[in-house]
Amino acid sequence: MIREVKFESQDRRIKGILAALNANGIKDIEEANAICEAAGLDPYKTCEETQPICFENAKWAYVVGTAIALKKGCKNAADAAEAIGIGLQAFCIPGSVAADRSVGIGHGNLAAMLLREETKCFAFLAGHESFAAAEGAIKIAAKADKVRKEPLRCILNGLGKDAAQIISRINGFTYVQTQFDYYTGELTVVREIAYSDGARAKVKCYGADDVREGVAIMWKEGVDVSITGNSTNPTRFQHPVAGTYKKERTLLKSLISQ
Repeated sequence: MIREVKFESQDRRIKGILAALNANGIKDIEEANAICEAAGLDPYKTCEETQPICFENAKWAYVVGTAIALKKGCKNAADAAEAIGIGLQAFCIPGSVAADRSVGIGHGNLAAMLLREETKCFAFLAGHESFAAAEGAIKIAAKADKVRKEPLRCILNGLGKDAAQIISRINGFTYVQTQFDYYTGELTVVREIAYSDGARAKVKCYGADDVREGVAIMWKEGVDVSITGNSTNPTRFQHPVAGTYKKERTLLKSLISQ
């Protein structure tokens, strides 16, 4: 499909984008778009369908990344995801936090982990006041299993039980109400309510009262990979939960290996 190549801060991004494309034998974004179209793919539209409010630079980043994956001749989804990350990284503005922390490469590597069998359970550590995590979970639940032998379990773990139930009801997820015993550290499932009967119902949505319950939820599901998003609760919930759980898992692995 012919589209005008136009996106936010294009003048600040274009040098890095062209460098990444040229390094992979592609002249420019227009050629990248043509490569995708010739393969019967429309990453621009796929990105837009996944998150309708996304920026134009996100849509074109996936066009560039997909073209690079095709040019590299990637034969499996995980390898393609890593190649797409090159395209995402190219769109990071030089000098920005995203560029410094290799956010684009990180996203590609994250997707690759979710597509490989070693990862059994993936968690969005969410603020639950944002729908971005829900939109991502919907797409992962619908698409990831197409290339996996064992279905990927996907959960949302956020702050607030009422918020979790609302998110579940709106999106058709399965709401899991839990109760945490602060004396024994035991987590009990009070009830589960599936708000649909399709792929979305496979996404379990938890609402924790605090960090300790959030960590217990991670242990209950045996989460292998998790991410946090931009929200109002990262320093009081998501980051402490992720950090504590990772520390405990790492310690357990070291004890087992001794």
